[in-house]
Amino acid sequence: MKADLFQHAEKVFLFDYTTHLLRYLLLAGLAYLAFYLLFRRKALPRKIQKSFPARAEIRREVLYSLLSFAIFAGMGVVTMVLHRLGWSHIYFRIERHGWAYLWFSLVLLIVLHDTWFYWTHRLMHWRPLFRVMHAVHHRSHNPTPWASFSFHPTEALVQAVIFPLVTLFLPLHPLVALLWLTYMTAMNVLGHLGYEILPSGFASHSLFKWQNTSVHHNMHHRRVNCNYGLYFNFWDRVMGTNGDGYEEEFERVAAGGRK
Repeated sequence: MKADLFQHAEKVFLFDYTTHLLRYLLLAGLAYLAFYLLFRRKALPRKIQKSFPARAEIRREVLYSLLSFAIFAGMGVVTMVLHRLGWSHIYFRIERHGWAYLWFSLVLLIVLHDTWFYWTHRLMHWRPLFRVMHAVHHRSHNPTPWASFSFHPTEALVQAVIFPLVTLFLPLHPLVALLWLTYMTAMNVLGHLGYEILPSGFASHSLFKWQNTSVHHNMHHRRVNCNYGLYFNFWDRVMGTNGDGYEEEFERVAAGGRK
């Protein structure tokens, strides 16, 4: 029994690590290829900071990201163990809850994760925790897409544990996990892109202003003590933690001016 569990855990870990790595290489890799290599000169007016990071910084971002994926894959194993114990609400037949619930659970998972991220991220900016958990990520003052998962292992653990925790009370299908992880990776890449691709007026639009932008997270890397949100600009607006001049800076970059 134990040998079977170990073998299954090993397969889950390898599968999860490989899929995390492939998403990272595909999304971050394509973004880097497009904006930093192929179309660098054409995209330059939308570059948020004038400078480009050194190769050593990019290597550090990649190496820490590879380490983070091991933590994320480990949480996949934890989720599997919880399922084996009968504690999680993972289900495999869509008809059990229907397609409407599947899409609802995806939206709810994204909202829950955004809330989790804001508050844990803000907590990690408390000085004693910042030094041991979050300082690694902030070594990227001018981040590239490769910085998307450049976390200290303890920070990676905090961000990865949300999924097994949610399965303890919310029925989730593996397809929801796949879509959420793809969305999370895409939004992380967008936040660390180093370029603003959204149009002028987006950050101050009555509807779209609730969505985060590349400028929003790039400002966080420069100033440190503001702009804690991941997907949405909800908690930062409600809690007053948007950086001063965020919308003005967005307009400047969207119009072709850089910091």
